[in-house]
Amino acid sequence: MKVILPVAGTGTRLRPFTLSLPKCLLPIAGRTLIDHIIASYDSLPVSEQIFITGYKGELVEDFIKQRSFQNARTVRQCNPQGLGEAISLCLPFLTDDEPVLIILGDTLFDADLSFLKTEKENVLMTREVEDPRRFGVAVTDSSGRITKLVEKPQTFVSNEALVGIYYITDVALLRSSLEKLIREDIRTRNEYQLTDALQMMVESGAKFRTAPIRSWLDCGTAESFLKTNAKILSGLEPQDVSRFKDSTIIPPCHIAETAVIRNSLVGPNVSVGPGVVIENSKIADSVISEHTTLVDSEISHSIFGGDSEVKGFKGSLLLGDHSKVISGVL
Repeated sequence: MKVILPVAGTGTRLRPFTLSLPKCLLPIAGRTLIDHIIASYDSLPVSEQIFITGYKGELVEDFIKQRSFQNARTVRQCNPQGLGEAISLCLPFLTDDEPVLIILGDTLFDADLSFLKTEKENVLMTREVEDPRRFGVAVTDSSGRITKLVEKPQTFVSNEALVGIYYITDVALLRSSLEKLIREDIRTRNEYQLTDALQMMVESGAKFRTAPIRSWLDCGTAESFLKTNAKILSGLEPQDVSRFKDSTIIPPCHIAETAVIRNSLVGPNVSVGPGVVIENSKIADSVISEHTTLVDSEISHSIFGGDSEVKGFKGSLLLGDHSKVISGVL
């Protein structure tokens, strides 16, 4: 199968943290967000990974080179006009006899995708939500077959939200539906929606079923990003932190091997990146990116961009790269 990873988003709700990095490359629980997503399908027989880039796309290309992927390509979405348009840019690289797995590159999830090794039908992964108006939703019959797909319904039709994982075996029909979407300028909320193309497939007789995920981990805001960081940390194996002789580490935490911690209290729910220095400080429920220095501070519920410096501060911060906060003054 081929895997398509749309990672063109700007992550505006996480600014200034995303001013210098695309959202998919943000560090969370010791790895980038996209690393976690790639790990979710590492048991599947993938022939090629197609990354749809846009904002800071050159950094995604650098990431791919650093990971030495042998089966990856990038497609640039220069003028984003919706997920449907993004997927249509990949059509020249798809073949009608090879299934496609599409996974949105800005949301984490807990799901077992191994069943896709032998899956013959189109499958959309879903999760029940309290407010379906924010999502594309699937309307199903008693057997779980999808009868209708609706993008962000303002009146209730279903609470079974599409979580951004789409497995398509009928690639020829996906192709023709996306081409029709673009050719006839069919838009919802002024964008070409993948949900609309999938609905065309349903109306043309394609069989879809839903499959549930165990949990859905949002990373869209600073608050949800930190909650997801804590959730992932809670599932990791405890690290050996005996090298920090004069400090206390409260799990769960992830601390990079090259981090330095002196006379400090770190944790719970803290991710510490490579080259970080923490001295005479307390920090909890936070993510600290690489080569940041934290001294004489008491921090919680914070996200630090890389190469930042914080001294004598007490409270919460959301910093982009190369930021400096000293004695509470930026």
